[in-house]
Amino acid sequence: MRKVLFYVKLLLRYVITFILISIEQVLFVICIALIYLILNAEIDAPIVSDIKIGKRVKISENHYILKNNYLKKNEFGIWEMYIEGDPYERGLIYGELSKELIQRQEDIFVNQINNFVPSNFMQQFLRLFIGLFISELPKNIPLENQQEIYGISKSFSSRYDYIASKYTRILNYHAAHDIGHALNDYSIVGCTSFALKDELTADSNLIIGRNFDFYVGDEFAQDKLIVFVNPSKGYSFASYSWAGFTGVASGLNEKGLSVTINASKSDLPTGAKMPISILAREILQYASTIDEAIAIAKKRHVFVSETLMIGSSIDKKAVLIEKSPAKMGVYDSKQSKLVCSNHFQSPTFINDDVNLSNIKDSDSKFRFNRVEELLSTRSIFTTNNVLAILRDQYSIKNDTLGMGNPRAINQLIAHHSVIILPESFMFYISTSNYQLGEFIGYDLKKTFKLKKGTIAARLSPSLFLFSKEYKKFKAFKETKKRISHFLLFGNKLKLTTKEIEEFVNNNKELYVTFELLGKYYLKKKNYIAAHKMFAIALTKNLASINIKKELEILIKDCQNKNK
Repeated sequence: MRKVLFYVKLLLRYVITFILISIEQVLFVICIALIYLILNAEIDAPIVSDIKIGKRVKISENHYILKNNYLKKNEFGIWEMYIEGDPYERGLIYGELSKELIQRQEDIFVNQINNFVPSNFMQQFLRLFIGLFISELPKNIPLENQQEIYGISKSFSSRYDYIASKYTRILNYHAAHDIGHALNDYSIVGCTSFALKDELTADSNLIIGRNFDFYVGDEFAQDKLIVFVNPSKGYSFASYSWAGFTGVASGLNEKGLSVTINASKSDLPTGAKMPISILAREILQYASTIDEAIAIAKKRHVFVSETLMIGSSIDKKAVLIEKSPAKMGVYDSKQSKLVCSNHFQSPTFINDDVNLSNIKDSDSKFRFNRVEELLSTRSIFTTNNVLAILRDQYSIKNDTLGMGNPRAINQLIAHHSVIILPESFMFYISTSNYQLGEFIGYDLKKTFKLKKGTIAARLSPSLFLFSKEYKKFKAFKETKKRISHFLLFGNKLKLTTKEIEEFVNNNKELYVTFELLGKYYLKKKNYIAAHKMFAIALTKNLASINIKKELEILIKDCQNKNK
């Protein structure tokens, strides 16, 4: 089995190396392909008791109730949901309340598949690979979670039953991130988080800030959902993500315990394990202290390498639980600050070859160092100061990176961003435009007492959101999308001199601007122009050593073809 996996990974690397598109696009293609291709293996539904929940009642536009449960879109454009009860009942209610949102999210997935999966050959290849994992997946997801997910699946659309059953599809969506992460050497979730306490905060209480830099297109992030769950077993909690997703990326429970996840470099697993978001959910629902969170994490095995930042009002601190498919470590900085990007820090992993390679070759250390630098600029931090760091787009010593550089804390791709105050049970979430818009803070004590999302505070939007530079960035993204599509599919594209000049002027400090133009010219067989663009890209602040190596190879390729 291990030998087979080795050759599969080798072939994937070969394919990725010779597709002349950006790494971001390669990862996007693979991620979307996986979301589609893992759905073939049918999975038996869990055993449940027959329950009748009734139908939702429409109160007003974008506002529904079902018994004590509700779904509504608030004034900030964020969907709020409150659900309670046993697992299967919760799932049925979740699905009935949010069926349009769930079906829209799946429409987006399938549309992306149609747009980005390169060929039938690649589909068949990935299908063969994923088949090694899926049959074991239910063994690694607790029955409670399976029952809840099964309940939600009842509200899935029948339009995609030709792909797989509704339950098989949704269960595998929960593992898509993990398998997509495992299939490449680059993290598709380049998140940054940090925690502060004691003398570094105004009231000495714990503050946690995090960007969830998970990007599968702007459309995917339009309908964000905060869910307030009051389960029949365990603790009530709030989780922020998207409709149909019962795992946890960012959350806080009624005991003041928070969980956020950060990916790390991972090798290929040899079989299905627990999806990291399901482990995060189990911790959030059943742990009240850091020790309890560690105990839960110890008994579970995961697909890929991930860090779970655990904040605790009872322990009055935060630690990192670092897990790989083979081992686990815990990192406590023993300081008033704790910084986390996408590499490990515990004694278990600090000298691990994979971890050392990740630190050397990826953008993780750049973001880590920038957070450390910004934390050294003040003696006391408030929620507004934490938010300013989460929105930072610069490198060390305020060097420019261009807009959207993976080296930046704010990569302008975040699905969401949160600020958590565990000791006061405040859960701040971003609203729109990545994490540039207004943040709204929910008081979870009042929320679970009233069974209704209670907004108690707000944080101002970024001035960058209203700037000329942001308008330039949006224009840059549109042209970038056109070029990437051309590189991927070879469709007709002829950029005018004016379009090229505008593309450069809109984001001239970002290496990707020139990298893409170089690949555009290379595909057009204009090797002199391609060489020039790649050479300029090399003068910019690159995201990683791997990017530098790729650009150097492309320059040599231009030189050889121009002889």
